[in-house]
Amino acid sequence: MKNLKLTFLLLMIFSCSKSTNHPYTFYFWKTNLALDNVEKKALEESTSDFLYTRFFDVDKINGQLEPVAVITKDKSFGTEKKIIPTIFITNRTFYKIKSEEIQFLAKSVNDLIQKKIKEYQLVCGNEIQIDCDWTAGTKDDYFTFLKELKKISGKEITCTLRLHQVKDKILMGIPPVEKVYLMCYSTSSPLENSDKNSILDFNILKSYLSKLEDYPIKNIEVALPIYSWGIVTNHLGKHKLINALSKKDFNNPNFKRISDNEIEILKDGFYFGNFLNKGFKIKTEEISQEQLDSVIHFLDQKINHYNIIYYQLDSKFVEGRLFK
Repeated sequence: MKNLKLTFLLLMIFSCSKSTNHPYTFYFWKTNLALDNVEKKALEESTSDFLYTRFFDVDKINGQLEPVAVITKDKSFGTEKKIIPTIFITNRTFYKIKSEEIQFLAKSVNDLIQKKIKEYQLVCGNEIQIDCDWTAGTKDDYFTFLKELKKISGKEITCTLRLHQVKDKILMGIPPVEKVYLMCYSTSSPLENSDKNSILDFNILKSYLSKLEDYPIKNIEVALPIYSWGIVTNHLGKHKLINALSKKDFNNPNFKRISDNEIEILKDGFYFGNFLNKGFKIKTEEISQEQLDSVIHFLDQKINHYNIIYYQLDSKFVEGRLFK
């Protein structure tokens, strides 16, 4: 009888706990495909077989659909990971787009991807990921584009999924893909006056994803932030962003520490590639391991199995961080 009770107790323990051991990799989002030693090491130690690599953006410029910031590759670049081409498309690209333009866009995107794969002799997986913050007004044309791209490329087409697209799934529609990548960051605007971390606020994320288990697409991967930035506030209360700033960048005699993550500039000058005046303030927003752990624990209750893709692979963000 004691053995029976012990067996039952063990079954209860294991059934109530979920593994938090998720295979992980990174997004590569720079314009030139190259890795320094820190980035190489982080990528080699990652436990997924893939590297999600931004190939180019697509935007509507003067009414024309155009590729922007097409990737180049350094001769030194090499990895055993398979590359997943990732394309960012602005939402305005799909405003008032015509049917023939959707077909043209799908063909052009696929052609440019294949050109870069061949030119740089990249080993790629059987997937193309599209990143677009679509809206209720553009969803139909965007979803048509995804279908056309699948037909033309013959690849598995996946797409990113923003938090608001989960919460408002009836209004925003469900993309015609079999796998989505849930972007667990950008929970608010960094250009608003707020005491919240605009990269990731756990309470905001929980409110958006409270019904995630009801989302119709069940194959969900998770994108988590490891990036940081600085928010500059001028004398008029206007804000601007400086990417990749962290608290360790604040060791400067021309800065007065206001709090743990905020300084005031004491002398006009060039700082972090920008001319900033005396009296301007800079606040950094960073992501701690505790924040990531909280999100992972929450998602473990909502999704059965998922991989993690950290945004992004940059020595400034990966050095000194322990990935799980």
